Amino acid sequence: MAITDIKEFAHLSEADMEAFGRELDSIRRDVEDSRGERDAAYIRRTIRLQRLLELGGRAVLLGSKYRPAWIAGTAMLSVAKIIENMELGHNVMHGQWDWMNDPEIHSTSWEWDQTGPSEQWKRAHNYSHHTYTNIVGMDDDIGFGILRMTRDEPWKPINLVQPLANIVLATTFEWGIALHDYDAQKQLDGEDQKGLLKSPASRAFARKIAKQVGKDFVLFPALSGPAWKSTLTANATANLVRNLWAYAVIFCGHFPDGAEKFTIGQFETETRPEWYLRQMLGSANFEAGPVMAFMSGNLCYQIEHHMFPDLPSNRYSEIAEKVHALCEKYDLPYTTGSLGKQYLLALRTIHKLSLPDSWLRATSDNAPETSSERRWREGDSPTVHALRIDPLTGQRRGLRSAMQEARVSLRNAKKEAKRQAKSLRRSGDRVSL
Repeated sequence: MAITDIKEFAHLSEADMEAFGRELDSIRRDVEDSRGERDAAYIRRTIRLQRLLELGGRAVLLGSKYRPAWIAGTAMLSVAKIIENMELGHNVMHGQWDWMNDPEIHSTSWEWDQTGPSEQWKRAHNYSHHTYTNIVGMDDDIGFGILRMTRDEPWKPINLVQPLANIVLATTFEWGIALHDYDAQKQLDGEDQKGLLKSPASRAFARKIAKQVGKDFVLFPALSGPAWKSTLTANATANLVRNLWAYAVIFCGHFPDGAEKFTIGQFETETRPEWYLRQMLGSANFEAGPVMAFMSGNLCYQIEHHMFPDLPSNRYSEIAEKVHALCEKYDLPYTTGSLGKQYLLALRTIHKLSLPDSWLRATSDNAPETSSERRWREGDSPTVHALRIDPLTGQRRGLRSAMQEARVSLRNAKKEAKRQAKSLRRSGDRVSL
């Protein structure tokens, strides 16, 4: 099963956990105390840039019947939509800029350029996902209800088509998120059985769809006059580009190897330091320079975002240095890798878990995409858990050491198995002679 005791899994004592939590609380306080004009200027510049790109793209697309204008306008509109979705909408609605008390840049007033209403997204994402991150049975973002992303979820025949479902989800990501949030809102409101447009959630969803579809596929194409068809395809292409990018960023932050899953029992007794640790172990980063970080809404720092979702996104890079140092100090893994590597690991899980468990070798205790504290009880590294301090070096021994030793043990076991197989083949050859 998924992780039931996060302290045991991480090889941390009670004292370690308390100290770990205090240091993370200190990081939060330092950022909160230092927020100021530099941060406010950053978000205002970002808003200006996004609006100029969108305005410029819309203007160029008035002449979209000419191919260079179509390409330039589509590119500008795609970038504008990505910035609005990732660095503005997502982060503003997390409350990262509420401290400015600016009514135009506030989580209660921002409505993003996406199909789903912001209020429904905030309810499903800010509350459900960020409270119950990666808890099987509580966090509906584990596979978004259509993909099996952990062996803790029972296999069903419908999972055989999830490689295809994944492609559909990627290309229509804003719609997938909107429907996911809409279903979550209805469940929270107790309105599951009400018909279409008979509940407040349904009416709000319908209004937002009409607004988005009308803007991108009726109003702006109509303003282009004779070029309406090419403008319509440009808008559709920009939405597709935004969907694919947002999908890739989200999947790279939630589903590569090392993004662990947890049980409800772990949550029921969870302390604040354990909450921090669950966010860290349940998330993954990807390596990015300043431009890619900006275009990802700084969600290349998904670990830091899950630990501090309401701190300004432009501060995540400096927070990441401190969090990484804490991982070194407490010998905890800091899951990161290139964008391509992280996505390929997530894609491998999608295809692998589409198959029945009987076709798979590992279990949810020792699979590469997820594991539990039971892996240490089963002999992968039987001595590590008892050694929190290395008697020779005086250094702390924790989860990362255990995982490294387990990998070395596995490699050695494979080498020994190959050696024995080769020896058996040779002895068989001698017998046949």
